[in-house]
Amino acid sequence: MSQKHQYNFTYLLGLALTSALGGFLFGFDWVVIGGAKPFYELFFSIKGDPTLQGWAMSSALVGCIGGAMISGILSDKYGRKQPLILAAVLFTISAYGSGATDDYSFFIIYRVIGGIGIGMASALSPLYIAEISPAIYRGRLVALNQLTIVIGILAAQICNYFIAEPIPEGATESAILNSWNGTSGWRWMFWAELIPAGAFFFLMFLVPKSPRFLAKANKVDKAQEILARIGGEIYAQQEITGIEQSLQQNDQKVHWGELVKGKMRPVMLIGIVLAIFQQWCGINIIFNYAEEVFTSAGYSVSDMLFNIVITGSVNLVFTLVAMRAVDNLGRRKLMLLGSGGLAIIYMILGTSYYAGWSGLPILILVVTAIAIYAMSLAPVTWVVISEIFPNRVRGVAVSVATFSLWIASFILTFSFPILNNWLDSYGTFWVYSGISVLGFLFVRAKLPETKGKSLEEIEMELGVSANPKQKTL
Repeated sequence: MSQKHQYNFTYLLGLALTSALGGFLFGFDWVVIGGAKPFYELFFSIKGDPTLQGWAMSSALVGCIGGAMISGILSDKYGRKQPLILAAVLFTISAYGSGATDDYSFFIIYRVIGGIGIGMASALSPLYIAEISPAIYRGRLVALNQLTIVIGILAAQICNYFIAEPIPEGATESAILNSWNGTSGWRWMFWAELIPAGAFFFLMFLVPKSPRFLAKANKVDKAQEILARIGGEIYAQQEITGIEQSLQQNDQKVHWGELVKGKMRPVMLIGIVLAIFQQWCGINIIFNYAEEVFTSAGYSVSDMLFNIVITGSVNLVFTLVAMRAVDNLGRRKLMLLGSGGLAIIYMILGTSYYAGWSGLPILILVVTAIAIYAMSLAPVTWVVISEIFPNRVRGVAVSVATFSLWIASFILTFSFPILNNWLDSYGTFWVYSGISVLGFLFVRAKLPETKGKSLEEIEMELGVSANPKQKTL
């Protein structure tokens, strides 16, 4: 393996950061709606309807599902770069339209369009980074995508906090509706996304296509040129040799059915289950339904917006911790830490709601849960999904895993108002605690350690580098 000093880390980091802007927009678009929620619900007169509230929050996830579905097809045909440019266009349309419309139905349409962008970026940004990264850096560089997601989340939270005017204690819904927040403020929360969306669109034209995609498309010389710029000629030759051997052992055409057959089945199961678990562990509820979580604990709307900034800051700090730990401690240990830790915190949090606690104790428990998630399940899931699948089917396989993630996220987000109404806050968090226990057991039984290994080495160890038509032993 080449030594550290031989890598052009400045160039590599530039490519990773540019691609990871897709993660920034993913995080911004995903969370900006949470701060706007108290105001657009009054504007669209859906405050008292849990179904319409859930649909407004989860409609983007329908787009996410569609974006994840088409990302594999588009990335295998056109590479990772062009679909990410398309995602930037969709983010731009959604940001403008969501803030400009006066009609609830069009608001939903624009949220779905943004969701398509999220679905594509969530699959392709970490995939692109994984395919350009040397093994020694891959974990932290793919985790960089999660860092930009977190920065996007925090940026949206800060924008929401500063755009919204303070709400007087005891203000009526009518007063809030007729205030700056109710008439214009929530629109500017969405429009703030136009700046990073435009930057992502233009910067993506400056990055090369993935060298592994180029090799698969029989453009080996171009792939080798990019790899040489990353790590030198010796590194490039080593990587090209491994990529070509991997591709030669398999048919070039991807058959969807083979993803769930033979040697691919257990690997695909790992990707799908981890993707679903990352959502069903329930942490995104704290971001998407922060109003319900914090007002149930006795906080006002203004306090809620400030508390969201606190949770976003903690999210950022512990994502930085994860970037260091993912290549040192490894993927498996962090996943076990995250699932086990969340199971315990959720049990305590549910008990706290049941006992009628409010204020600071709830905030501390929520912040602790976010810290655990940020240094484990949030980044590591994307790292594992981007690296466990073989070169030939990686685009489609990542698309399927990401599709599963967004299906799970839709169910989680749409069901929370209903579940919260049935079980109250304490029962809902106890349910998430049980899911976290199941996730811990799955990770302990099924997830191998992949740190420090090339993508081709991971293929060999997982037994998915052989021709899929060969009989499985």
